[in-house]
Parts: sequence; C-alpha cells; structure tokens
Amino acid sequence: MQQSLRIFSGSSNPELAASICDKLGVELGRIKLSRFKSGEVYVHYEESIRNCDVFLVQSLAHPINELFVELLVMIDAAKRASARTINIVVPYYGYARQERKAAPREPISAKMLADVLTTVGATRVVTLDLHAAAIQGFFNIPVDHLTALDLISEHLCSQSLERPVVVSPDAGRASMAEKLANQLDSPFAIMIKKRPAHNESVITHVIGDVEGRTPIIIEDLIDTGTTIVNVVESLRERGSQPVIVCATHGLFSGSALNKLNHPFIREIVVTDSIKLSAEGMERLKVLSVAPMLAQAVRIIMDGGSIATLFKDAGI
Repeated sequence: MQQSLRIFSGSSNPELAASICDKLGVELGRIKLSRFKSGEVYVHYEESIRNCDVFLVQSLAHPINELFVELLVMIDAAKRASARTINIVVPYYGYARQERKAAPREPISAKMLADVLTTVGATRVVTLDLHAAAIQGFFNIPVDHLTALDLISEHLCSQSLERPVVVSPDAGRASMAEKLANQLDSPFAIMIKKRPAHNESVITHVIGDVEGRTPIIIEDLIDTGTTIVNVVESLRERGSQPVIVCATHGLFSGSALNKLNHPFIREIVVTDSIKLSAEGMERLKVLSVAPMLAQAVRIIMDGGSIATLFKDAGI
C-alpha cells in the first residue's frame, strides 16, 4: 500500500476510524477539531498531508448538520494543505431519504449534499447501503457503494433459525430482501404499507407466507422504530415466530430503543456505521464494517475491483 495514505476521523465515529486504521496497519492521523464560542467549526491537521491520499471518515448521523459542516471544513482544509486526493468515507449518508420530490415545492436534499461535497473538494466517496442506490448518480466523482448484506447474512447463517423467511418492510427493500433470501436459501415476503406522515406507516397487506416461520426483517436503516414495530405486530397477527430485525444503520432516534424492546423481537442486528450507545439493550447485536471499509481503502490505493468484496458481484 502506498506510503501517501493518511486517514483522519471526524467527531462522528472515531472508534470506527481507529478500527479501520488498525486493520490496515496504519496510524490514525492527527487532527484538531474544535468549536469557537460562536459554534463555528475549527479544523487543523497536525501533520503534513501535502501530496497525500487523504481519507476522511465521517458518518452524517445526529447531529447531522453539525457533522456535515465539520466534514466540509475538513475537506477544505485538506484541499488548502495540498492533499493529492480527498476521499470521504461516509458510512451513513444523511439526507438520503430526501432523494426525490414526493410533493410539489420539496427539495432534493440528497442531491444538494452531493453538489456541496463535490464543490468543496471531495474527489471520491465511499459509502454504505444508501437509502436509494440512484444517489450515486448525484455525484460527478467516483462513488464506491458498499453493502453490509454479506456481513448480516454470515451472522444469520451462524444461527440455527427455524424456517426463516426474509421480510421486506416495503417494496423499496424488495431487491435487498431477495438477495438476502437467496444467500440464506429461504423464501421472502413483502409488506405493503402507506405513509400518512413522515416517520409514520400503516401496514395494509403482506405478500408471502409467514405463518409458523421466523421472519428476518431487512432494512437499510432504523430511525424512530415505529415502522419496525408496526411490521412486527403485523407479523405476529399472521402467526409468525418471534422476529429478527436487521439493518445496516442504527439511527435509533428519540425513544426508538424503548420501542424496540419489544417481546416479539428476538434480536436486532445493525452495524457500527453509526456510533451507538445502547447500554442495557441485550438483544442488540452490532457488527463491525471496519474490515470491509479497510479493504475498500486498500483496493482504492493499490488498484483492483471493489466488487471482489461481495458474494454478489452485481451489487
């Protein structure tokens, strides 16, 4: 791997950045992140990055606007310090649920973020399980879109599941559900729902057989937990076994963890794409994406195909 590699962490998830560095056998870069009394972000790289390939690790989770501006300032500082390339590793890409206009006079915020990141100076994006894969097209720079699907399926395969069935909470997750079902050699089902308001959903139909089976709900993210609880209740009404909930990103906003402490939820599986503080949540299993992100960095630096990271090369 080239000696020009430098990895720095924003304040969103320094543990993940340190783990990536550990996997690569490099030291985490020295950077000072602070705030003025007015709240303005201050960044100072405490080592030379001239002609270096810089990787900035920052998940855009809560507080998203604060972390986004911090990332922008990190990018600008790296550009002005003559970094050769500025690669941003954004395990969770915030605002991704605003990727289209669902009503007149709405923004497409996911596109706006892409424009700003590119304009400021990012030269590559590495991200994980975008809410909509089409967001890759919002960037005019290379985007390496990784997935935690293999990681989740390996965890599930290590358990003895009684008659599993993979459940997509909506039509948008159907493709992911089908891929996971193929890896587990199990059937899959789709929930049909409507959304009366943001972070609210009502299950209207279930397509597929779930009675007597162990449902595995697959999502890209868990936010308030309301949708998941509705799906779990709907599955219980249809005679299923206790449910396993899987998602790449665990936002767990507000009282989500309390909601998910549900007697019919057997286990909740997420990754460390977002820094979690879930003491007392015994059924929460956190899988690390650091090895995958480290290997992606290695491929970017040494050359090769990102697709080799996945069982399904078509991902």
